[in-house]
Amino acid sequence: MSISKNILRLITIQRILVGYRLDELLDKVPALKSFKYFFILLPRKISKDSSLGERIRKALEELGPIFVKFGQVVSTRRDLLPEEIANELAKLQDQVTPFSKSQAQEILNTAYDKSIDQIFKKIDDEPLAAASIAQVHSAKLPDGKDVIIKILRPNIQVQIEKDISALYIIARSLENFWSESEQVKPTEIVKEYEKTIINELNLKREAANAARLKKNFSKSEMLYVPEIYWDYCRANILVQERIYGTPIRDIDKLKKQKTNIKALAENGVEIFFTQVFRHNFFHADMHPGNIFVQIEDPNFPKYAAVDFGIIGTLTKDDQYYLAENFLAFFEGDYNKIAQLHVDSGWVPSETRVDEFEIAIRTVCEPIFNKPLSDISFANVLISLFNTARQFNMEVQPQLILLQKTLFNIEGLGRQLYPELDLWKTAYPVLKEWMNEQIGFKSVASDFKKNLPLFRQTARDFPKIIKRFSSQAEIENENKQNIAELKKQFIRQKEQFFFLGIGATLFISGILVTLFSPNTSIGITLSAIAMIGFIKAWSK
Repeated sequence: MSISKNILRLITIQRILVGYRLDELLDKVPALKSFKYFFILLPRKISKDSSLGERIRKALEELGPIFVKFGQVVSTRRDLLPEEIANELAKLQDQVTPFSKSQAQEILNTAYDKSIDQIFKKIDDEPLAAASIAQVHSAKLPDGKDVIIKILRPNIQVQIEKDISALYIIARSLENFWSESEQVKPTEIVKEYEKTIINELNLKREAANAARLKKNFSKSEMLYVPEIYWDYCRANILVQERIYGTPIRDIDKLKKQKTNIKALAENGVEIFFTQVFRHNFFHADMHPGNIFVQIEDPNFPKYAAVDFGIIGTLTKDDQYYLAENFLAFFEGDYNKIAQLHVDSGWVPSETRVDEFEIAIRTVCEPIFNKPLSDISFANVLISLFNTARQFNMEVQPQLILLQKTLFNIEGLGRQLYPELDLWKTAYPVLKEWMNEQIGFKSVASDFKKNLPLFRQTARDFPKIIKRFSSQAEIENENKQNIAELKKQFIRQKEQFFFLGIGATLFISGILVTLFSPNTSIGITLSAIAMIGFIKAWSK
């Protein structure tokens, strides 16, 4: 995108924020208060009587999907926000302004060869939910099965590309003018976010994510993943089984249904750590709008998840170091945490482990073994970041999705069961996984995975031996040829030497015979020359 278009987008962002009277927030920052007067003449589109939460929500909606996503994440952190703002931002999870019925029908008609009346028995005109990237309509297949149709918003890719381009400008500006940008890596963070949100624009990819997640939890009684109907899926259309359940945010209804809230909260933590470490494939958009609870048995409630556009994975190294870090934290081993950060390359290799350990202990020890109600991970992360800056710790862009998901998990945990002991719930899952990585089962599993390779190698062993034998013969022949060439080269050098000596003596003998009275010397030299010629001939 051209620089002029980026500048226009930045101006648009500023205009929208001012239009919803958010420039009034500058009053709360003394250093920026004077900038407020630059915006006095710009038009306002909302009355002063509107609440701050409503103004923020509407501004984010108008700014577009990237900003709506930001509002969704922040809405789960009720410990950080006033209740009124949190309630308004929660509407961004599935109550974004929908696009029109005619636009939805046009997209469906374009996607299929047949009329949509022939493909679906029924489609509800009003959307079931509308989010930042797409909206959902309930429908029925010809056989009567209840499904949902997820339709990508029109022209969404163009809008996202504009915002990503604007974010790159902001990131590069931070790198030029912010002294701490080298540790935070703003451009890499934007690049990682760009990859994530672009993936969301392919609904077939989301369908594949759902299918894999369903397979991973096929034997689980804690999480249900809806069925995908592949014949009806397109790049901009997803058709999946409609699930029924109580929205996770409706705590009062869950309590009226006598749901075991404690078990529900603990299962949520176990599901998360199972996805991250056992499956290495985790739902990374776990805000309340994407999670329902099925209560066939109130004592054993079951999660039901939707919206699989954002899925996270980790490298084996990051997975191992994260598990080791969590376990070390649960065990209060701050020296190990410091050493793991050095071993993983998250802090420079020359970092003093003992000094880093003291810094980590200072931040973590006060919260160790406290219930979730007494812990603010936001404050802990901020404190850790401020501490890590002293040791030149760099932000790891590949871990951003995991951090975002952890924020969501904490927000859900606070709403469900504030007394949840996160450590007690997560520790057994991590410990079991680590034992599997270093125990006999892991060795046996690796052997089993490589058994087809071993079998193929054994089958091809005669061919391999023959190939090595042929190569050895060729190499031996090459060695013989090289040795022979060396001999020839030595013989040629000797031949040139004797020829040179013979020619010199022969010419000298002739000259002595012609110009010296003592002809015997000349004859002797000529005779010796003949010996040189004979020697050269023999070579």
